[in-house]
Amino acid sequence: MFVITGQLAAGKSTVARAILARYPTGLHVDVDAIREMVVAGLASPLEWTPETTRQFEIAIRASVLLALTYHEEGFAVAIEGAVDPESVERAFREGAPGLSFTGITLHPSLQVARARNRARTTKPFDPGVLEDVMATIDADLTRAGGRTGWLTIDNGAEWVDETVDRIVALARGGA
Repeated sequence: MFVITGQLAAGKSTVARAILARYPTGLHVDVDAIREMVVAGLASPLEWTPETTRQFEIAIRASVLLALTYHEEGFAVAIEGAVDPESVERAFREGAPGLSFTGITLHPSLQVARARNRARTTKPFDPGVLEDVMATIDADLTRAGGRTGWLTIDNGAEWVDETVDRIVALARGGA
């Protein structure tokens, strides 16, 4: 079980899928996709409100429960999204007590993340609107300095497989 968070355009989805490709069965749980299943009243993360916080908390809890269901059936699971590690840990304590996971924060430099963001073609909006949010997230990640028990990786100068090698080694008890 993996949880991947971090900067926007850090490669969370790419890394999650690459990790899971190394297992016989794997489920990618995208917190944003779960959150965006809200048909009416979706709160935008670009204009943060208490409702945005509430909807992210719900999506994280739902992601953990979905992950637990597949994990119990033998799947490797990677939950990913730009989510607060504390919220994830709380959701695991409440919904899957005793279940451990490997927590990863991807934190490439802001310049690398911005370049990746500008090159994105998968968003249904102009990714340029995320530039200010990215600067805020970068400052928050830098100030936090990494969460205890989570691996923080600057994956800005390495190939996806190199990042995945580090994560899988950690999950298997390596360095």
